[in-house]
Amino acid sequence: MKKWVLVIGIVLLLAAGAAFYLFSNGEETTEEDPENPPVAEPQESKAPFSGIEGTVPFNKRPIMAVINNHPDARPQTGLTEADMVFEMLAEGSVTRFLALYQSEFPEEMGPIRSARDYFVELAAGYDAFFIAHGWSPDAKRLLEAGRVDHINGLFYDGTLFQRSTDRVAPHNSYITYENALKGMEEAQASTEYSVRSPYYFYDPGESDKLMEQASVIEVLYGTSPQFHNEFTFDEASGLYSRASGGTATTDKNSSEPVEVSNVLVFEAAHETIDAEDRKAIDITSGGKALIFQNGGVREAEWSNLEGMLVPMDNGKPVGLMPGKTWIHIVPTAPGISEWIRYSP
Repeated sequence: MKKWVLVIGIVLLLAAGAAFYLFSNGEETTEEDPENPPVAEPQESKAPFSGIEGTVPFNKRPIMAVINNHPDARPQTGLTEADMVFEMLAEGSVTRFLALYQSEFPEEMGPIRSARDYFVELAAGYDAFFIAHGWSPDAKRLLEAGRVDHINGLFYDGTLFQRSTDRVAPHNSYITYENALKGMEEAQASTEYSVRSPYYFYDPGESDKLMEQASVIEVLYGTSPQFHNEFTFDEASGLYSRASGGTATTDKNSSEPVEVSNVLVFEAAHETIDAEDRKAIDITSGGKALIFQNGGVREAEWSNLEGMLVPMDNGKPVGLMPGKTWIHIVPTAPGISEWIRYSP
């Protein structure tokens, strides 16, 4: 009996000593000091489509807006905030922009222009809320079938969409971010980011070797000088400024220049499909690509990964520099080498 009492006493002493040790070393506590509450360290989050870092989660649903690029619609509003801008032919040699917003949103976007079916498919791939004013017959079928959550200026002209007085239709339709959120509510659409981004962004100071220098890039759509685009690399900032038709691309409201970290050129099959010279563009099959960043260029390929267009090399995404990205999609005929010029 005495032996068992001795054993129990030793166990209790050991337990008490362990508890005292844990308490005295700060490894166990049951009360918080009301005058010095614990402070959580901020957690950095990386934006899925720009790679920029912040201390708040980038959890808002992307918006994709069709932005007019007719010469009468320039300068546009809201392009400087876009994480990615896709520039694609709409009809003839006239290009149109599909601006993707997720890490930041402009106060106003526009001029908003009509949808094409490949715009709708891209918005669906990025699970973006889609904004357009008008539509082609193919885009109309997709939107009416519910391919993507959207609002269209055809039904909200003068309410969610407003016309400016300094330009004539169809080059004067604008929407604010506040009204875009109202449109999401009207469409009963989710406002949260829900897809997994396939893009890879370098950490600061990290990059791949590039094949050759290319500080000036020209992207030509047809013979009209109004759709000849030029990007010029600034070594100090590490950014490319953009010009079109010999005029710098700036924001209409702020006069801020459009500057991007990456310029991507993807080659895709195009086909003229009607008397309006509208296009069908193959955004699913992939093809040749050129990647411009840090004043250099490399050859690559692009693939459609679950609806998103990604530069690839040997089956892996090519790293992008954190920041904004401009993506040109050009026809396979006559080929990427004929649409693109670059020089050191």
